[in-house]
Amino acid sequence: MTSITNGLTNYAQQYGAAYARTAGTQTSLASILNAGSDEVLPSASNAATQLTLSAAARAQLAGGSSKDYSAAISDSRAAIDKLYKAANVSAPYDASGKPTIDLSTLDRRALFAIASNAGGRFTDAEQTLAATNRIAQFNAALSPATQTAKLIGDYSTVYKAAASYLDGASSEEKATATWQAERAAITKGLAATQSDPSKIPTGISNDPVAAYLARYPSGSTTTTQDFGSVAKQARAALDDQAKQATAAGKLLVYDPARKTGQQADLSVLDNRALSAISLNKDDLFSKEEVFAAKRELDSRNRASILTALKQSQTSGNPADFSLGLLNAYAGMSAEERTATNWTPTFRDNAVQSYKATNSLLSMLKGS
Repeated sequence: MTSITNGLTNYAQQYGAAYARTAGTQTSLASILNAGSDEVLPSASNAATQLTLSAAARAQLAGGSSKDYSAAISDSRAAIDKLYKAANVSAPYDASGKPTIDLSTLDRRALFAIASNAGGRFTDAEQTLAATNRIAQFNAALSPATQTAKLIGDYSTVYKAAASYLDGASSEEKATATWQAERAAITKGLAATQSDPSKIPTGISNDPVAAYLARYPSGSTTTTQDFGSVAKQARAALDDQAKQATAAGKLLVYDPARKTGQQADLSVLDNRALSAISLNKDDLFSKEEVFAAKRELDSRNRASILTALKQSQTSGNPADFSLGLLNAYAGMSAEERTATNWTPTFRDNAVQSYKATNSLLSMLKGS
């Protein structure tokens, strides 16, 4: 598809096809980020890099799969064809190079299969779109930690985020020389930051974190959809659930205590959509819907805090609790912070707590 050869096809060949090869020289993620050109790494204006994922989609990204890989490949092929049919298109890009379909609902294993052209089932353009989504996922995983590192002066948090991201790869991806080289580089980077967390390690081959930080020293950004549009889409999603309930002869309800009716499923909405309902800036939602959205956001907020607490308990480092909160804060949009009342004061207190705890631990160690 010649309309997208200005950078995107080249990008897919470098990052997507690199994983398809198990021998010979492979182009690493680090080298792509080091290229430093939006002709290699599509800019944030590319719609394919936008990651507004539902909780269910995030759960898919986080977990592995026991499904046979050949079945996963077939399912990925079928998923793309279904997206084509729904959008009434036959290719992933239009004549101007704009994506026609959104692959963000596909899990990480599926995106890897497409980007690497597993089974020879996918076109160059499809590989490009999948590869673009994969690099956006990597950027999204590192961005909050990078913002946190700028606040606390500790770049080990970025290497930890990268390690967690790579460790979440499928067994097929982990078998590639590219993944193994980058995971080894991150291990070296983690060791280096233990000696001096204030400095970004240098001289480590295949280090995707150093390459990322060189390109995005303050963290990367993705295209953010207009908040009014988010609210309208949330309204449409709830209306669709109401129609389905009506078709089943039931009433869509939002109170978990209700014994009759069909319970609304807010788990399919991401935090920004829930924030749009909760804030209700355009008066699109009922009081019942607003209350339900706030309740769901509160539940996710508590889960985020609990995750940070468990992180500190697992590591044995009490400072990791504040670190987890700061990473969660950095990953929120402005609207999410407003809806959950995570204010700049909250952030600043977390920074002070992190630094004070680390200082006390250093004193105890006799540093």
